[in-house]
Amino acid sequence: MNDASPSYRLLPGAPESPVLLHVPHSSRVIPAAVRDAIVLDDVALERELDHITDAYTDRIAERAAGRSAVRPWRFVNQLSRLVIDPERFPDEREEMLAVGMGAVYTRTTHGEVLRPAGDDGRPLGGQSLVDRYFHPYAAAMTHAVTHLLETVGRAVVIDVHSYPTEPLPYELHGEGPRPPVCLGSAPFHTSADLLAAAEDAFAGFGGIGVNSPFGGAYVPLKYYGHDPRVTALMIEIRRDVYMTEPGGPAGRGVGALAEALARLVDVLTTV
Repeated sequence: MNDASPSYRLLPGAPESPVLLHVPHSSRVIPAAVRDAIVLDDVALERELDHITDAYTDRIAERAAGRSAVRPWRFVNQLSRLVIDPERFPDEREEMLAVGMGAVYTRTTHGEVLRPAGDDGRPLGGQSLVDRYFHPYAAAMTHAVTHLLETVGRAVVIDVHSYPTEPLPYELHGEGPRPPVCLGSAPFHTSADLLAAAEDAFAGFGGIGVNSPFGGAYVPLKYYGHDPRVTALMIEIRRDVYMTEPGGPAGRGVGALAEALARLVDVLTTV
């Protein structure tokens, strides 16, 4: 199975691999029509992209895939999360609506206006973005997981993210610990064995936390909360581990993180 669109890319793994590396926030690309509705000037927008983008996480996942004994699948968002955030709920279940960061953001990381909103706080034109980008992305991710279930019998979704060393104003839970590597777990879908495998793989980075400052893991809603064949984990890497903040160049940590992720992929492929 191979699938691609201007907004996402699915890169096939080995036929026997159950692992899907999901990279939702690494891109800075904003289509021109979407850019027109963002009120920030170009300088402010570039600064916001520096803060909000999980820079180089696609590179970490790519290198990990190349170093794994059995190549995992990769699903990579080709557009910035300022277009749509594919990991949000598209409705009132999303807690980040409180800071203007639902599936379509109306506020920046620092609380400034990103795009206009109506009296109800919903982004003007937001539904068209959800219909054009969010739903097709979610459907493609669901299809990818379904394919793994049908061919391998299980699916392991590993989210690859990063986060800033210092908390940003938009963070709802930024007061907690900020370890070099944070593991996000999802009820029902993240087992103790999965967490332990990740803790072992990333043990060399000076500290690991769970669900702080960010928690949860992505599971397609079709399988969320009821299908034990789908397991999931989020890996959040503190950015000073591998890059210059904000938005600066990558460092040698990229290679070490890719090696750690490859070790995790190998363990999860064989269990």
